[in-house]
Formats: sequence, C-alpha cells, structure tokens
Amino acid sequence: MAKRRDRRDPLVDEIRIYFEGDKALRPGFRAFFGEIWDRATGRRCKVRLIAGGGTAVQDFDMALKHHPNAHNILLIDSEGPHDAKASAGFCGKHQFPRNLVFWMVQVMESWFLADREALRTYYGAGFNESALPPNPNVEEVPKQDVLTGIGRAIRQTKKRKYHKTEHAPVLLERIDPGKVRKAAPNCEWIFQNVLAILEEV
Repeated sequence: MAKRRDRRDPLVDEIRIYFEGDKALRPGFRAFFGEIWDRATGRRCKVRLIAGGGTAVQDFDMALKHHPNAHNILLIDSEGPHDAKASAGFCGKHQFPRNLVFWMVQVMESWFLADREALRTYYGAGFNESALPPNPNVEEVPKQDVLTGIGRAIRQTKKRKYHKTEHAPVLLERIDPGKVRKAAPNCEWIFQNVLAILEEV
C-alpha cells in the first residue's frame, strides 16, 4: 500500500484539489482561489483542479495512493450544517486524513449569498434581491433555502432559472473571495490551510 503523504514532505511540489461537480466549474474555482494560485506560482508549486463529478471521494482516495508526493485535497458540499463530529466520522469511515478534507457549507452556492452585488451585476434587470435568504451568516442557511432563494431571485431576469454548469463558473469568477471568507468560516478555513501548506513547500 502506498504511503500517505506527510504534509512536511519536502518533495511536494503539487497541490491537487478534487472537487464535486462538473469540469465546467474548474475556471471558476481557479479564479476564486486566485490568491492560492499566485502564492503557489511564486513557490514553483503546481495547483491542479480535478473535477470528480459524482466520484470525487473515490478519486481522492485513489489520489492518496497514486500521488503520494502531492498534497491531495478533497473539496465537497457538506449538504447540511457544519458538524465536526460528522466530519470526523466521514474521514474515519474512508480513512482520510482530516486535514485534507474541506467542506463547502452547506453547498457551493452558499458562497454566492455573501456577495449580492456580484449576483445583481450578473443577473441584471429583474433580479429580486429581497428573495434571497436574509441571514448574513451564509453557512447557517439550509441548502434548500439557498437554492430556492436564488431561484426566486432570478425568476424575472433574462436567465430565469439557475443553471449550475452555466451560471456557477461565472459567479465563482465574479464573487469577492474576501466577502465569502468573512461570511463563511469554513471557506476561510480552506484558504488558511492551503496557504499554510504553501509556506511549507
């Protein structure tokens, strides 16, 4: 069995981020994590975004075995409120290092709620901001309320209906990571940890 990488391994020159969802999201994540990319470039470390679709967990598991000299990261929706015990249970079940699994709480679209200006600009005329959930702590908003709120907010715009592979990549490029990090503690945790990894490269 391949050795799982020690985060202090000096040979690491690559970060591989496995995410749930369509490959169309890759440029959006690339833009959203721009600070990480810039830091990695300065340290001659490659960052790869790998779309797992419905197999992100399996792909990440394989990566731990077949890419032991990379820093492999799993980025997935929590599908509910952040629960440290449930997170630990998930990692224990799959035998994943807990410091390599990061959660988008409660779903990726929760991040969009942190930057309503970006939503207004993207969706344009007819956008109904008042239909969005009012809670500024976006990770506390239930998944269904996030998706329903966005759907209602854009109903009278030209786009009319939220389409993940068409809208999300553009929104990820447009939303302000700083606003999201302030509104979503688990997003801030992702940035802090990956940037800390790059300090070790």
